[in-house]
Amino acid sequence: MQIPVSLIHFSPTGNSRTVAQTMAAAIGEVKDTLDLTMEAEPEKVCAAEDFVIVAAPVYGGRVPQVAMERLARVRGTQTPCIVAVTFGNRDYDDALLELADWAAAHGFVVKGACAVVGRHTFGEIATTRPDSADLAQCEDFARRALAGAPLALETISGNRPYKEGGKGGKFRPTTTEACTHCGLCVRSCPVQAIAGDCCTIADTCISCFRCIRSCPVQAKECVSEDYKAFAPMFTQKLAAPQENKFFLQSQE
Repeated sequence: MQIPVSLIHFSPTGNSRTVAQTMAAAIGEVKDTLDLTMEAEPEKVCAAEDFVIVAAPVYGGRVPQVAMERLARVRGTQTPCIVAVTFGNRDYDDALLELADWAAAHGFVVKGACAVVGRHTFGEIATTRPDSADLAQCEDFARRALAGAPLALETISGNRPYKEGGKGGKFRPTTTEACTHCGLCVRSCPVQAIAGDCCTIADTCISCFRCIRSCPVQAKECVSEDYKAFAPMFTQKLAAPQENKFFLQSQE
């Protein structure tokens, strides 16, 4: 059965957007998209006949605080949904449960929940994920979630109260002389942490590295001594591939 699907995602570097779009394509056609990566419309109400996919990354075991603040303006009307988080090959901790709890508290009926591996922001970790095999799993999961019963949230791994997290990292991008001052990084920063000179970074930076990934002349980088010591160690620590996790209501 093909249905219209609404997408809601916070996705600075694209992992969560890719997962949401892949699942939507497996079950229907995208009706509309609310991209919370940048400041969005003040309120969205989803109808009971809608089907919604909500996706966000994991920051320190939680959904990013800024994403949760923007999701607070979204409401369902007993609207069926899938919640998804993407994690950088470490762990998703309490983030998936947190997102499912948000959905249930805001008028949504959770049909499925998943945590999918994607490239980590830091180091060189899971750089090719989500790959074709990951996305094929997402497609199959979405079809089963659409056809299945509502999910019991207590079956989702995680803890309440949630662990501390969601604030982003401490590392700050720097700008090289290759910068052409095109302003793309300024316009696309999720928290408006980059000044008009394209170089000055405010303390509100969440270390999403969107500016590093998207700079057209590769003028953004992170070269602090702390990061140069941390990144190789972290890359080695998380070298073993992790599996995606999918939660559906048992039909037994």
